[in-house]
Amino acid sequence: MTPFTVAVAGKGGTGKTTISALLIDALVREGMIPVLAVDADPNANLNEALGIEVAESLGSMREDAFTRNIPPGMSRNEYIGLRFRKVLVEGRGFDLLVMGRPEGSGCYCFANDLLSSCMRSLERDYRFVVIDTEAGLEHISRGTIGHPDVLLIVSDPGARGVRTVGRIRELALSLGLDGTSMLTVYNRIRGDAPYETAGIPHPAAYIPEDPSITDADLNGRPITGIPADSPARAAADSLAKVVIRRSGQPLK
Repeated sequence: MTPFTVAVAGKGGTGKTTISALLIDALVREGMIPVLAVDADPNANLNEALGIEVAESLGSMREDAFTRNIPPGMSRNEYIGLRFRKVLVEGRGFDLLVMGRPEGSGCYCFANDLLSSCMRSLERDYRFVVIDTEAGLEHISRGTIGHPDVLLIVSDPGARGVRTVGRIRELALSLGLDGTSMLTVYNRIRGDAPYETAGIPHPAAYIPEDPSITDADLNGRPITGIPADSPARAAADSLAKVVIRRSGQPLK
């Protein structure tokens, strides 16, 4: 099958990882399985938000591919393919792939190319791919993740956040993304939130500030474990329905 790809972007500190985790969880509960979760942020912590442990990343594979002896009779690409399958971590209804960062000195291009080729090899196995990107649009500009079906731009509320959304949209347009594929999510909303501005379509979701998320963060618990009736989860569930409709998949 051809997966529907969602890249979650935005400046640092806006809650991209929280939104990614809640969206993945909502898609799984909607029966849109299997989902491939990709942590493409070098400061990887999507696994903590999802509540699963990760032993290895693509970044560490970079070192092995060029510093360790390849088993006899196996090419470097074959070795990478074998190791890659071991990097995938299975969750309930989803798999997680962590890009990480290179463990030694040198260019990060290999890890980016590896992520790109690995994702292409995985595409037929998943209905949805959700990518928690690094701050900015580095992976899109480098072609690491290709052009997502939806670019989900997460922002803080307020004037500065709105301006940031505008800048990210302009950059995405310059990289060849269709403006209709971009959706805005305002996170940590307090009270009523008419956060809109000229040139930015009506937001796909307002995620309210939620004490259960703060409590989970402070106590090191998975974001996906917040109560079923929490305001943030309800808003994320609505966001998931928007994404599912975009994909053409039928809702429950």
